[in-house]
Amino acid sequence: MVTFTTTLAALSAIFATALAAPTQGDAVNSLEARDNTGSITYFNPGLGACGQTNGDNDAIVAVSAALYDSQHPCNRNIRVSYHGRSVVVKVVDRCTGCAFNDLDLSPSAFRQVIGDLGIGRATATWAWA
Repeated sequence: MVTFTTTLAALSAIFATALAAPTQGDAVNSLEARDNTGSITYFNPGLGACGQTNGDNDAIVAVSAALYDSQHPCNRNIRVSYHGRSVVVKVVDRCTGCAFNDLDLSPSAFRQVIGDLGIGRATATWAWA
């Protein structure tokens, strides 16, 4: 009887630990919820890697090739924030010249969050929206 009780207690502890452990999905969600910091630039869009044609006035973004290739984020939204201003943009393209957390915005999105296009490049934060 003691052996059965000991075995039952050990199995209960193992199952309780397994149920309390975070899942891979929890880890991905917590990573997506965090703010990222990167260089923000702008480009003149056309036919993007996601198969859509966009223009200068669309609220769109190209993410780094490394991020694009690892997460396949087509049509996901990103909120870009800079000095109290923000804009939500849709991922439609892949930026081959961008570092991992850098973003390339359409001109209208860049003007909305960063300001004048003459600025050219700014460091800002962004998160999946």
